[in-house]
Amino acid sequence: MLKLTDVCYRYKKGNRDVLKSVTCEFVGGKVQAIVGPSGSGKTTLLSILAGLDSPKSGVAVLGDTEFTSIDPDKYRRENVSIIFQSFQLFPLLTAIENVCYPMQLNGIDKKDAIEKASQLLISVGITDELHKRYPANLSGGEQQRVAIARALASGAKIILADEPTGNLDKENGEAVVQILRDLAHKQDYCVIIVTHNLEIAEGADVIFRMSDGVLSE
Repeated sequence: MLKLTDVCYRYKKGNRDVLKSVTCEFVGGKVQAIVGPSGSGKTTLLSILAGLDSPKSGVAVLGDTEFTSIDPDKYRRENVSIIFQSFQLFPLLTAIENVCYPMQLNGIDKKDAIEKASQLLISVGITDELHKRYPANLSGGEQQRVAIARALASGAKIILADEPTGNLDKENGEAVVQILRDLAHKQDYCVIIVTHNLEIAEGADVIFRMSDGVLSE
């Protein structure tokens, strides 16, 4: 689904490439992990995959279409969803309102959005009684499940998970990773996890290692 060929990136005032001729492919139906130390280029790579930044050279492709031919806002609305370590839920919206938000952005009727959001929340283990709670009244594991449901709400088949278990205990972390595995293996999502946790990486179908801007499988 996503392919990079000889992608390089350098910050505007930088004197070295942060990404160095990165060539890789990420496909649906698999969990793909990217590991590496801080400063190795993982975050920059994630930004390019999310359409938040553009390569300075090389080619990024979605399916058969180069990123340069894709509206980046439309790409982020319809093709890719990001799950953050810090959840990034809207604090003044309830769980179900958080999940409804991307659907309403895409023009889905409010009633239909609420019905779909409820189904998505239940599918990730958030029971009915939690749907009208605000994020502050949910545990960390519950907040991350809501974040996953919100990522699914857009209909995007590419999920970028940036340290999705970083703020969770082991039990909740394992549950979140299992949800992501099921999305890949049972629903053909393309799941890409950036993590420092080697246990999570070892459970992925494909492991990429980033070191000083160089990506290897």
